[in-house]
Amino acid sequence: MDQNFWRKCIVCKKEINFTTKYYKCSVSSCDKKRAPAQFCSVDCWGVHSSTLNHKSAWAEEFHSPSKEQWKSAPKVRIVSSSKSSTSADVEGLPKDILVVVSKLKAYVKARGDLNTSADVSDVLSDIIRRECDRAIERAKSDGRKTLMGKDF
Repeated sequence: MDQNFWRKCIVCKKEINFTTKYYKCSVSSCDKKRAPAQFCSVDCWGVHSSTLNHKSAWAEEFHSPSKEQWKSAPKVRIVSSSKSSTSADVEGLPKDILVVVSKLKAYVKARGDLNTSADVSDVLSDIIRRECDRAIERAKSDGRKTLMGKDF
């Protein structure tokens, strides 16, 4: 694969050429090793910044490497696990109830004046597990080791 540009702007998808100036976000969580955020212009960085509601951020100017530097740099290979589905991953995990049943029953009673059957906590725990699995994959794909609210 012999490409004639270094990377693409993550906002407008315009090609950022070799030995060209480009911009990065000053917020540390935007500077990920496996998914770096680079912008072709300050305007594209502004779209990014306003979308993520950065409170104190600025665009930092950088210069892309030459084609020779880029070719000689070590490449990062991402190898996926041999397991193909998340259902295989959860077989060894405990099927504990993940909600405080008394709090759930109190909420349902106060909110809708309803009683709660015994299987509700099992179903709700399965929903929580499924959403947690999705959020875990999002956090991992961003290169983080911490699950955050934005992953949901």
